[in-house]
Order: sequence, then structure tokens, then C-alpha cells
Amino acid sequence: MAELLVVIVSALVVIAVSAIAGPRLGIAAPLLLVSIGVAASFLPVFDATHIEPEWILEGVLPPLLYSSAVSMPAMNFRREFGAIGGLSVLLVVGTALVLGVFFMLIVPDLGFAWGVALGAIVSPTDAVATSIIKKTPVSKRVVAILDGESLLNDATALVLLRTAIVATAAAFSFWGAVGTFVYSVVVALVVGWAVGRLNLMVRKRITDPAVNTVLSFTVPFLASIPAELLGASGLVAAVVAGLVTGVGAPRVLSPQNRLSDSQNWRTVELVLEGAVFLTMGLQIHSIIVDSENDHAGVGVAVLVAAGALALTLLVRAAYVAPLLGVLAHRARRGEKMQAHVQDMQDRMNTPEGKQATLERLQTRNRRASDRDLDRFSRRLTQGLANIEYFLREPLGWREGTAVVWAGMRGAVTVAAAQTLPEDTPQRPLLVLIAFTVALMSLLVQGGTIGPVLRLITPESGAETDPEDQTVTEQARIFDLFRTTAQEVGERPEPEATQAGFDAMKRHQLAVIEAQRAALLDARDNGTFDADVLAEALENLDASQIAIEMRATLVG
Repeated sequence: MAELLVVIVSALVVIAVSAIAGPRLGIAAPLLLVSIGVAASFLPVFDATHIEPEWILEGVLPPLLYSSAVSMPAMNFRREFGAIGGLSVLLVVGTALVLGVFFMLIVPDLGFAWGVALGAIVSPTDAVATSIIKKTPVSKRVVAILDGESLLNDATALVLLRTAIVATAAAFSFWGAVGTFVYSVVVALVVGWAVGRLNLMVRKRITDPAVNTVLSFTVPFLASIPAELLGASGLVAAVVAGLVTGVGAPRVLSPQNRLSDSQNWRTVELVLEGAVFLTMGLQIHSIIVDSENDHAGVGVAVLVAAGALALTLLVRAAYVAPLLGVLAHRARRGEKMQAHVQDMQDRMNTPEGKQATLERLQTRNRRASDRDLDRFSRRLTQGLANIEYFLREPLGWREGTAVVWAGMRGAVTVAAAQTLPEDTPQRPLLVLIAFTVALMSLLVQGGTIGPVLRLITPESGAETDPEDQTVTEQARIFDLFRTTAQEVGERPEPEATQAGFDAMKRHQLAVIEAQRAALLDARDNGTFDADVLAEALENLDASQIAIEMRATLVG
């Protein structure tokens, strides 16, 4: 017990030190942790280190993916869903099939089905690994796409892995595989949505921030475990629960509860992410020993892994290149429609335009109502905001390069490889290949992503300065706040009495509540930059907490 406690405490210290020292050394903390884990794996105390893959797939990934989903701007996720869906499904399947042929030809007596199984293990990008990209100067659209892809592609890879393993012992059915995948995703969507809604309903009634946060720690597992028991994807269920929570929390949960959640979940993320990379490194020695005991050459595994990683990047580049063309075409089409949509919105601001729109919305069996008019108006606002978003941040070859090079493999690949059945042909070699692909991806791609992005980033002034855009967005939010405060009414005259303090407090809280509602409406319409809007919401929360604390002290 004492040795275990020493190991746990030492791991926490190493994670904390790496988080501080990594940026100062110019090395991403995950790479530093993997390196430390690899070095430690050769110490006698870690000779027989084996981490059960279920601990990673079912114990660590659900809370990490849930936390990422909660903090991900839902509007950006919706806008990029076409690209995210293609990368999460089509690219994973295509990469697994291409790698299946490669492994079948390179690894003796492996067979296509087992090759596809290994390809499915290597195909998905890792949510924890791609966190490295967030610390680099890259487009927000690239971050949204990579975040969304890493949240969803694990489900495709794991379903494909199970299908390939089944195909080694029975006849393969294409439509059966498609049906299994659709069932896995649909059930996960339903379970995740239900858990997310129930989470908000329950926690809305709990005022103690500590208790509220403790309950939040259970949400990813309340979503993932039932989904897995139903034969669906627990990871997708956890992601959906996180998205539902992230969208609804600002309207439902108190600022104190959201602040507590944010602080504590950041700590959980730091510890779990650090533990993932440390355990990746710690397992290298035992994996190498298993491979040598099976008389499989380590050098062969490294060469095969290098070829697989290069092929993975080539397939990814071949997919991303036409994807950029499709996205550019959509942006150009939106630009052509912009003037027409803007004209429609301008007409909606006049009585004649509203009446004409009501008449157009009317059907034979149903008369259009003011609610239909409001819904149509919101769609116009969202459409204009989407067009401006795609025109403001176009995706060119630089962003495409970032999407390709930032698609790193990580803990999911290592954990999934260790779920291969014991009777898998040349299992130790396949596990070593998967681990080496993940390790090389982190070291090569993760170690060079910063310099690569700096090399391809245009000189300052060549494009719109992001800081200028941020200042413009902040000015727009300030105008929104001023207008909203005026609509609430005049501030009461200050009086040095309890009644005067109470009146002032009520007015201040009413203004904040109105400003928050206006911001959330703007969020749902997509009319503000997601990061600037999130910062404005945090400032409102801080102001509300300060007012309530001051009122408590005065009272």
C-alpha cells in the first residue's frame, strides 16, 4: 500500500511539474510526460506494468470527452459538423481499410480482417493528444474541427474493430456492420441526450456548489455505462451528455455552480490527461518484453509502424484536400446568397415585410403565427452569422496542413490494441506496432506541430489581425450590454438604508440576468465569436457572485 501511495503522489508531482516546465522548455507537457514514462518503464519497480485497457476506454476517456464537450462551443460544432462527420466516419473507415491491405501485405500470415482490426486501432485521432494544438497559433475553425473529430471518431474505430474481429471467425456482412454502427450511434445519442437533460434538471435544484460538482463527476459514467450495456457507444453518449450540459448550463445552473464546475473539472482534466500520457510511456518496456518473448523483432515493428504512420498521413491528406474544396465552395455559395438574405432580414424589420413573410409562411392547412415569424427571423439571423463566420475564417492550404499534421494518435490507440483477443495472430507484435505508431505520432507530429505552424503562418498584417477582430467583438458586446441595461430601467437612487441596498441589488441582478439572456440568444444565433462570448459570460458570472457576496456581508 505504501509503495502504491508513493507512486500515486510521485505521478501527481510529475504531472504538475510537467505542466509548468513543459512550456518553459518549449516542449508540450504531454510529450514530456510520455518521455518520463518511457524512462521510468525501465526501472525495476515498473518491470511488469500493465494497465487494463478498460480503465482507459471506460474509466478515463468518458470524463475527458465529456469535459471537452461541455466546454466546446455548440454553434461551432454545428457549423463544422459536415467536416467533423466526414473525418470521424469516412476517413476512419477509409484509413482502416487502406491500412488493412498494408498490414496484410507486410505482416506475414496476418490476413485482411486482422489487418483491418489493427487499422481501426491506429485510425482515430486522440482527443487528449490533439489538445497540443490548442497551444499553437492556429485558426479557431481548425481547433473546432479537430476537437469535434477526436470526440466522435473513437466510436467509429471501436465499432469497426469489433466488426473486424467478428469477421475473422464468421462471414462478414457489410449491411450488418452498417446496422451495428447506426444502432451504436443512435442509442448513444438517445442515452446521452436523456442523461444530459436529467443532469440539468436535477442539478438545477441543488444550491451547494460542492455537492453540485460532485454530481457532475458522475454524469459521463451515467451516460456511458448504460449505453455500453445496451451495446452502443459509451463514448458518444458521454459526448452528447456533455454537449447538452454545455448548452443548457448557463441558462439553468447558478454562476457559483458553473464556477465550481469549471475549476474542479480543469483539475480533473489535468490529472487524467497527465495520467494517460504517463501510463502510455510506462507500458513500453512490458510491451517490448512481450514482443521479444514471442520472437517478434522490435526493429520490424518500428519499421512497420513508421510505414503505417506515413500511410495514415497520406490518406488523411488525400481526404482533407478535396474537403477544403467542398468547404470553399460552400463559403462562395454563401457569399452569393449574403445580399439576398440580408435584404430579407431588413424587410423583416418593417410592418409590411412582416406581413408579407407571414403570408409566405402560411399553408393551406395552417395559418402562420407570430411564433413562426420569430422562428423564421432566427433562421435568417443564424444564416447570416454562418455566412460571415465562413467568410471571416476561410480554410486554405495552411489550415489544411494543420488539420493533417495535428491528427495525432495517443492513448485510445494503445488501449484499443490491448483489447485484441489472446488468440490474435502475432498479438504482441500487433500491440507493439500500435504503441509505436502512437508514440511516433506524438513525438514526430506533436514535437514539430509548433514550428510547422509558425513556418506556414503568414506575416503579421497579411490577413485580418485576430486582436482587431476581438476588439470589434468586445465593442459589439458592450453595445449589447448598454442597450439591455437601458431596457431594464433606470438604476434606483442610492440610499444608505437596507431597503436602498436591496433595491440596488435587485436592479443590478436584473440587469445581469437580462444581459446574460441577450448573450445566450446571441450565442444560439451565432452572432458573436465563441471565445469572446464565453469570456463575457464569465465576467457576468463573476459580477453576479461579487454582488451576492457583497449583499451577504452588508446584510
